[in-house]
Amino acid sequence: MKDVALGPAVYRELVQHALEEDLGTGDITSEVVVPAALRATGRIFVKSACIVAGLEVAAEVFRQVDPHINFVCRRLDGDRCAAGDVVVDLSGAGRSLLAGERTALNFLQRLSGIATLTRAFVDAAAGALTVLDTRKTTPTLRRLEKYAVRVGGGVNHRFALDDAVLIKDNHIALAGNISTAVRLIREAKPGMPIEVEVESLTEADDAVAAGVDVLLVDNLVEADVREIVRRSRGRAEVEISGGVTLDRMPGLVTAGADYVSVGALTHSAPAVDFSLDLQGAES
Repeated sequence: MKDVALGPAVYRELVQHALEEDLGTGDITSEVVVPAALRATGRIFVKSACIVAGLEVAAEVFRQVDPHINFVCRRLDGDRCAAGDVVVDLSGAGRSLLAGERTALNFLQRLSGIATLTRAFVDAAAGALTVLDTRKTTPTLRRLEKYAVRVGGGVNHRFALDDAVLIKDNHIALAGNISTAVRLIREAKPGMPIEVEVESLTEADDAVAAGVDVLLVDNLVEADVREIVRRSRGRAEVEISGGVTLDRMPGLVTAGADYVSVGALTHSAPAVDFSLDLQGAES
C-alpha cells in the first residue's frame, strides 16, 4: 500500500483544467448580479452520511480562483460524517466563492463517493480479506480516485501497466498458454512477483505448477474459489475478482482467499451530495 498522503503536484494541473472547463471566459451571472467588492462567508456541508475525501483538492480549487479566500477545514479526509455536518468554512470575495463552488463540490462528491463505498467493502471484509481497487478509473483522475480508495481503507493494486506483472486472459491467448507466459516474464523480469488471472480449476492448477505468486480468480463461484484456495495453500496467494458486490461479501469472506479486487469502487461509486451555502457581508 502506498502512502495515503496526496501531494499538490498530483492535483494542481487537474484543478486548473477543471476550472478552465467550468469558467470558460468568466461567470457572466455573478459578474452582473454580485458586486465586485462584496465579501461573503459560507460553509460546505454534506447532505448524506459519508466518508469525506478530497478536501485538499477543494482547497486548491479556491486557492487557484482567488488566493485570498480563507478555507478552513472542520473535518479531515477519512472522517465519517453524518448528513448536515459542516466540513469547510469559507470567506472571501463573493464572486470568487461562486466561481470555485461547482468545481470544488464536484471533486468532493466524486472522491467522497469512492471513499464511502470503499469503507463499506472494507467493513464487510471484516479483516478477513484485503480490499483492492483496479485500473477501472476515470481517465486522468486515477491518482485522485485511488487516493480516495486509500482514504476509505482500501489498498491500491496497480497504478499503471508498468507497476506490476499481471498476466490476464488475453496475454495467455496470445502467448499460447499460462506456462509460456510465466516463463517469458520470468526470463525478462527476474525476481518480479507474478500474478495470473485464472478462470477455471485447471487454469489455477497450471498457474500454481508454473510457480506464480498470486492467482487472480475471475468470476468463479464460491465453491470453486474454496477449492482453489485449498489446492494452492502455501504455494500461491488468491485474489477474488469479477462481479464482486456487497451482497456477495459475506460468502467471499469465508472462502479463505487473501484479497478481493472491486472495480466498482472507482467505476460505480455513487456521488455524495455536498452543498455550499453563502451569506453576503459588508465590504
